[in-house]
Amino acid sequence: MNLHPLFRKTLVIFLWLLIWEAISQTVGNSILLVGPINVMYTLAAQIPTADFWKTIFGSLGKISLGFCLAFLSGIFLGILAFRFSFLKELLAPLVSLMKSVPVASFVILALIWIGSKQLSVFISFMVVFPIIYLNTLAGLRSTDPALLEMSQVFRIPFFRKIRFLYLPSLMPYLISGCQVALGMSWKSGVAAEVIGTPAYSIGKQLYLSKTWLDTGNLFCWTLVIILVSSAFERLVLFLLKHIPQGTPYKEEKT
Repeated sequence: MNLHPLFRKTLVIFLWLLIWEAISQTVGNSILLVGPINVMYTLAAQIPTADFWKTIFGSLGKISLGFCLAFLSGIFLGILAFRFSFLKELLAPLVSLMKSVPVASFVILALIWIGSKQLSVFISFMVVFPIIYLNTLAGLRSTDPALLEMSQVFRIPFFRKIRFLYLPSLMPYLISGCQVALGMSWKSGVAAEVIGTPAYSIGKQLYLSKTWLDTGNLFCWTLVIILVSSAFERLVLFLLKHIPQGTPYKEEKT
């Protein structure tokens, strides 16, 4: 029986919700595990409140700011490192350090340096930057050398070379890097908020849920994280995939 993909996906989600509710009823302890119905009741009770939206936009603004700063600087420095090998060698130890040092260590240092208010901005930046930087380098290196040589022979203008040679090679790597970086920015950003507990942040709500043993509230905010981060990811990837670019194998129509 052939079912519509959307219907199949909805059916699978509904099946897992039933399993979740059944396990919750079997456990019979709301501190250990709450069911999806209780989670939805908790979410519905919080949606009309102003603090709920302040918390969402507080975390969204800071984490997205950290991501955007890392995205722009990662591309900029990646281009410069591709052009100047000395800069690539200079940045290599720093990028390696950012990749290998645990997020918890960065969080503690950031609390000492800048306090908790801008903590998630800093942590999101530190996690996202090496991913974007390395994918930018890899994308630019993948540009076909034969096409670059041809562009020099025919003296193709600089901006046409970027659009028709470098950009088509870079975009698959950039999109792939963003798919990883977007999820990591939210995981690390919220984890930093749990430790720093800044005002009006999702991380603080998760911390308070743990303190009060409020599992329903914990699942509610976890659901919010999934929904908001998914929406942010879709927006960023949509914008990236619609950046105008040419293909090196076709002439631009005049």
